[in-house]
Amino acid sequence: MTAILSSSLFATSSLPKPFSYSRTHTAPPLLRARASLLQDNEEKVIVQDSFPSKSSPLHTANGKSAVDSITTSAFEKRIIKVEQSVNIFLTDSVIKILDTLYHDRDYARFYVLETIARVPYFAFMSVLHMYESFGWWRRADYLKVHFAESWNEMHHLLIMEELGGNAWWFDRFLAQHIAIFYYIMTVLMYAVSPRMAYHFSECVESHAFETYDKFIKVQGEELKKMPPSQVAVNYYTGDDLYLFDEFQTSRVPNSRRPKIENLYDVFVNIRDDEAEHCKTMKACQTHGNLRSPHSYAEDDDVSVCALEADCEGIVDCIKKSVTPNPAKVK
Repeated sequence: MTAILSSSLFATSSLPKPFSYSRTHTAPPLLRARASLLQDNEEKVIVQDSFPSKSSPLHTANGKSAVDSITTSAFEKRIIKVEQSVNIFLTDSVIKILDTLYHDRDYARFYVLETIARVPYFAFMSVLHMYESFGWWRRADYLKVHFAESWNEMHHLLIMEELGGNAWWFDRFLAQHIAIFYYIMTVLMYAVSPRMAYHFSECVESHAFETYDKFIKVQGEELKKMPPSQVAVNYYTGDDLYLFDEFQTSRVPNSRRPKIENLYDVFVNIRDDEAEHCKTMKACQTHGNLRSPHSYAEDDDVSVCALEADCEGIVDCIKKSVTPNPAKVK
């Protein structure tokens, strides 16, 4: 499992040419981290209609690791490697526990995964609201995208509940208490190092993708014979799909509209959602890189998303809050 997770996190592959996204007015520069294609053997989740992208901290545009870039200090290279090693160790440890407890109980495992998976987005928003309250950093796009991510994961959870994944008291107890611990850990991690917190979430989402992908390959034929979840039908094919586009930051809005005809389609779309979360978490690892897909509208108000006090982590925020801004001093 460690080898699978590590290869999924750090593999790079070429993407198709970026989607041309033109409007009457020239849009602001598109800042996006290029996402690798998640794949397992012969099946791939291919992202089409993607925005042009900017590299994440560990991958440059030409595919080389940013750890080898001259723009990254030797100290920062070591810090990034340590952060990622800790994240992978923590993720692998949790995976081993889940493998032991849920090796033959798929829906219960999915319920636990989805209860855990939406926690980081609550934690990110909590810290970002704190930064806003103190006047340290304000960026609307981060709050919009993270809320959309939590909204998506909530519907995954509702689907698993409809399928009976939360039927046992033990499963609910375990998932809810892990979620509490995970929330506290993520708040502290995000306050100290947003880059590390986003990478840890990428690890979690990558495992979720692999778990659903394996389940689809093993149970695909049976799933095609079963009716879809009503929650999934309402969520993926409803009238209001604004938030569905919002968390898919590597895609142009309206470029993905799922079909839901059976339970197989439900799980395929949940798997593809997890792939989109991985891309967004990778983009977030480059500070200030995240933009809402809807921010590129023709009447985009750049001031709404502008940084008021750009800082990374609570130490940097405090330091810059007590340092005069030369641009404002006359």
